[in-house]
Formats: sequence, C-alpha cells, structure tokens
Amino acid sequence: MLLVREMGEADIEAVSAVRVEGWRSAYAGLVPQTYVDAMTVGRDAAARRKRFADPHRRSADLVAADADADADADADADAGRVVGWISFGPCRAPVAGAGPVGEVFALYVRPDLTGQGIGLALLDEAHRCLEDLHFRVSTLWVLRGNEGARRFYERMGYRADGGVQDDDYDGVTLTELRYRRTLHQRRTQ
Repeated sequence: MLLVREMGEADIEAVSAVRVEGWRSAYAGLVPQTYVDAMTVGRDAAARRKRFADPHRRSADLVAADADADADADADADAGRVVGWISFGPCRAPVAGAGPVGEVFALYVRPDLTGQGIGLALLDEAHRCLEDLHFRVSTLWVLRGNEGARRFYERMGYRADGGVQDDDYDGVTLTELRYRRTLHQRRTQ
C-alpha cells in the first residue's frame, strides 16, 4: 500500500537516496557523468537538512512511502520505506499572464519502481496542495533530452509553454524547457 504524506526530518536520508538514484538513472547520457558521479547521498542530505531547517523555506515536500514494506534503517519505522519524493511551492520566477503560479521543483521515484503510479500519486497530491493554496497554474522545468519525463508530464496535462533556461553541468550547457498546466483540470491518460 502506498502512503503519500508530508516529509519529516527523519525522511531526509531516504529522500536524498531516492534523488541521487533518480539522477543516476534519469540523466544518464544527458548530464556529464562527472557531475552525476560526484553526487553523494551524504552531501545531498547535508544540503537538504539546511533547507529543511530554514524557517523561511517556501517549499513543501511530500514523500511516497511503501506502507507494506519493512522500514529501512534511515526512515521512521511507522512511516514505511520512502520510494518517492516531490517538492513544490510558489513559482520562483514570474510567468506572464498566468495568475497565481505554483511550481513543482523536483519529483523523483526510485528507478526500480517507475511506472507503478508513485509519481502520479505524488503529483496528484502536490496539485491538490497547490490548489488549496489558491494557485491556478503549476509549472515545472525538464531537461530537453529527458523524453521519459516529458511524456509523463504531458500525460499529466502539462505542455511546454516556450520558456527555456540553460544550466551548466561541469562545463556543459543543457537546456531545460518550462512546462505549464492549469490546475483544477483532469489529467489525460
């Protein structure tokens, strides 16, 4: 049974593990291997702890936990094993003509569990939370070459809206595309 719940401090190591595994799987061949190889769960968790403790943090974080699995040593025993994570909040940059805009900052699922509805459950709950906060639109950024993620988000009702940004990864510039979705709409399957 899958449980989507608010992330707690006890989830930080498990979330970092899901994120690092997700990067290694999703961005293989897209992001320079030197950049991916330099990622560690320990460094990610240390940075995540700082962000999580920030009293001015504007993001919300949810985890998907396998409530039937034995809890691993890094997670709260009552919470189950963390198998996915999503972070969202107010959009970091204005989007012209969109009204109140939220943003999905990150969505990762354990690579061995993709395609099982975990990302869908996390995204649905994030959309519900954004709607409760009176956002009318949700945006997110996805690497141009990440075709699997682009297909997933398109099935969830997102469309590329023409926004682009470039990011540098170990001296290699990669382009991200902005996707947008009106909230309070049904996704297409």
